[in-house]
Amino acid sequence: MQATTSIESADVASQRARESTMLSPRFYTTDFKAMDRLDISSMRTQWDAMMAEYEGDNNHDHFQRTPEFATEVAERFSQVSPAMRQEFLDFLISSLTSEFSGCILYNEIFRNVENPDIKQLMRFMARDESRHASFINQSLKDFGLGIDLGDLKRTKAYTYFKPKYIFYATYLSEKIGYARYITIFRQLEKNPEKRFHPIFRWFERWCNDEFRHGESFALIMRANPHLLRGGNVYWIRFFLLAVYATMYVRDHTRPMLHNEMGLESTTYDYTVFRITNEITRQVFPVMLDIDNPAFRSGLARLFDLQTRMDAAKKRGGLIGNLQRAGLAAAALATFVRLYTLPVLRNELTAEVRMAPAW
Repeated sequence: MQATTSIESADVASQRARESTMLSPRFYTTDFKAMDRLDISSMRTQWDAMMAEYEGDNNHDHFQRTPEFATEVAERFSQVSPAMRQEFLDFLISSLTSEFSGCILYNEIFRNVENPDIKQLMRFMARDESRHASFINQSLKDFGLGIDLGDLKRTKAYTYFKPKYIFYATYLSEKIGYARYITIFRQLEKNPEKRFHPIFRWFERWCNDEFRHGESFALIMRANPHLLRGGNVYWIRFFLLAVYATMYVRDHTRPMLHNEMGLESTTYDYTVFRITNEITRQVFPVMLDIDNPAFRSGLARLFDLQTRMDAAKKRGGLIGNLQRAGLAAAALATFVRLYTLPVLRNELTAEVRMAPAW
C-alpha cells in the first residue's frame, strides 16, 4: 500500500516526517522533576559499568560514509522499481523521525534534570541518536530529500508521556530496533545480492547502540522494581501490544521493502517479535503469546482495517469520513480483544545482561 503523495521533494519528505498518525513516530516530553527523583543506587555496579561503555564510545567512528557509498547507491539503488523506491524512502523518513525523536527527548531531559546519573545517561543517548538521525538524513540528501532537523524539532507536535511510559515504550522500541536491524543484517549478510542500498552494511554495529540503550532503561526499571509490579503490569501489557501492533501494521504497508531483501513481512515480524520476547523477558514480568492463533489473526485484522481506513480517507467526503469512523471503532475493538488475550508469565529475573546470540 503506497502513500497518497509520492516523496519527490524535500518539502514532501519534511511533511511526511511532521505527520502525527497512529503509525508515525512521535516526539515526546515528560515530567522532568519525576525523572530527577530516580534512584539507581541499587544497580550501582551495573550502572557504572554501563556508563563506562558509553564513555568508551566504541562506535564513535562507525557512522561515517565510505568513499564507495555513493557509488553503490548509484549502481544498486537505481535498479529498484519506482514503487520500491517510495517504500524505501518512507522507511528512511520514519527511521530518521524515530531516531531524532529520541535525540530530542534525551537532550531535553539532560537539560532539565540535576540527577547526575540520569543527566550522564541522557547526554550519551542523545549523542548516539543524533549520529543515527544524521546518518540517515545523509542518505535522504543523496536523493535531494534531506530534512531540516531544526525545523522538524520546532514544527512537529509533541506528546506528553509520564516517565514510566517513557521507560516501557523506549525500552521496547530500542530492543525491537535491535531485533529488526540484526535480522535484516543477517539476511543480507547471507544474501549480499539482495542488499540494494549500502546503509544496511551499518546495521550490525548500529544495533549494538540499540541494545545498549535498552539495557540502560532496563537498569532504571530494575532499580525501581515498583515499575514492574502491581497495576504497572497492565501498562507493560499495553505497550507491548501497542509496539508490536504498530510494527506489524506499518511493515505490512510496505511489503516490497522486505521482498526486495528476500524477506516476507509476516515471517520477518514474528522473527523480530520472538527475539524481542526473549530479550524483554529478562525485565518484564509478562510477554505476549505471539503463537496464539487469536493474536495472529487479530494483528492481521488490524492491518486490514488500516488498509480500509486509508482507502476511506482517500475517498473523503461524508461517506468516507463515516467509513473511517466505523473502521476506527472496529480497530479499537480489535485492539481491546487482543489486550484481553492471555499473556505468558516470565520466571527469568536476570540481574545482568544476557546478550542474545542472533
